[in-house]
Amino acid sequence: MTTDVVVEPNPAIAVKKVAALDLGSNSFHLVVARIVAQDVQILHRLKFRVQLADGLDEDDRLSDKAIERGLDNLRLMAESLNDFHPDQVRIVATYTLRKAKNANKFVKAARKILPYPIEIISGLEEARLIYSGVAHTNYHEGNRLTIDIGGGSTELVIGEGFEPVLLRSLPLGCVTLSQRCFKGGRIREKDFSRAISRARQEIDTISSVYLREGWESCVGSSGTVKAIVDFAHALGTETRENHVMLNDLKRLTRICIEAGHVDELSFPGITPERQHVFPAGLAILTALFESLDIESLEYSQGALREGVLYEMEERMEEKDIRERTAQSLVTRYVVDVEQAQRVRETTLKLYQDVKKKWQIDAPELQNLLTWAALLHEVGLHIHSRNVHRHSEYILRNVELPGFNIEEQKLLATLARFQRKRIQKDEFRESLMYAPPEVSRLISLLRLGVLLNFKRQDDILPEITATVKKNQIMLDFGEGWLEERPVFAANLERENHQISALGITLSVS
Repeated sequence: MTTDVVVEPNPAIAVKKVAALDLGSNSFHLVVARIVAQDVQILHRLKFRVQLADGLDEDDRLSDKAIERGLDNLRLMAESLNDFHPDQVRIVATYTLRKAKNANKFVKAARKILPYPIEIISGLEEARLIYSGVAHTNYHEGNRLTIDIGGGSTELVIGEGFEPVLLRSLPLGCVTLSQRCFKGGRIREKDFSRAISRARQEIDTISSVYLREGWESCVGSSGTVKAIVDFAHALGTETRENHVMLNDLKRLTRICIEAGHVDELSFPGITPERQHVFPAGLAILTALFESLDIESLEYSQGALREGVLYEMEERMEEKDIRERTAQSLVTRYVVDVEQAQRVRETTLKLYQDVKKKWQIDAPELQNLLTWAALLHEVGLHIHSRNVHRHSEYILRNVELPGFNIEEQKLLATLARFQRKRIQKDEFRESLMYAPPEVSRLISLLRLGVLLNFKRQDDILPEITATVKKNQIMLDFGEGWLEERPVFAANLERENHQISALGITLSVS
């Protein structure tokens, strides 16, 4: 007689379902996973050919047809994201949407289909996340060079372990190069030569830096590299499994030229979308081998979306790389930490008082306000005069690992309007944050800065903030302001200043 054994789930082990959506220039990729005991386990993958980069015109504007093509694919993916809470989903957009001048048109329409923030990330941030995806899925001793050839850009990273050392993003992708060198799908020897030459022009701008840094192994991610590796091994090669060498690439080039057209390329497993950009991807990888003296490349399944998933896991464990980035800037720009802490504490006290009624009660907004308070004086490193403008310049242009483009813009905007006159015509539209959210965060940071102008501890009383629509009221306790006319005068002047935000200030 046998007895069925029933295994009960361990309630002590937390399991969280998460999803990462990569809005690439060639394809949209969705990965659904679960996080169990700090381990990311893939449950479901979806991939659709979109080729957004095909829709970019000479003025860097996306065509209506390309936008609708992208939105149609998001509608197909929407069902897989049913019942996901916003903090369980991360959507990142890469080259085409960061290049498109009318990206906001796509993003606004996409938000009606998927109710989650869409993050347009910088090329360096894309490179960092790609490296994270590779590092978490492949083990290598020593420095490794990681290559990812996308539809609109190519990312190159040298790193060791989980730490990237050197990152670059080149405006060189298989979709954009196809448009320039393999028009109409035609493949001729001179087309290949021109494509490799164009690719080398971009790669040679950074090759000396990479060769000087050096690496022990080379890893390639993305569908382009996978298709090349698969094709080479389908034809038979002496190279190890999942590896290619330059001789393999040259042999594939000859086969492509003999085929004469992308429609004539065929091997087991190649998808139609990959088939049409295969020659351009092959030309880019060949140029990389030649310019960087690569001997052999190994394909890695981990890429951008896996990097996003692992970073979500780290944020859940409160190991947010953005905190490390902010602390790094504090050290690099020799921030007055004591003053930054005063401003931070005052600003966050006011935020806690008003966040619910002002509808800014979101962990991400609190984090960004905290980092803005911490970094608001980085501009002192340039000059004490116009520190707010110098701080904005640094935060808008410095590399900020972990921050997407809109988060970086918001940090810079908060720094810019921390003091002095508010000029609404200098505000830039945000694709992630509503204007009232931005205005309210600015007003809170301004008050945190203003109330700590003496740069001393133990001066401020217990302050209570209340709000009613677009009015904020500060209570300092009986008699405190009357005894401090400078504070009172500053607050009166501030009421006039923040009226430009549509906000009024009253004190008692």
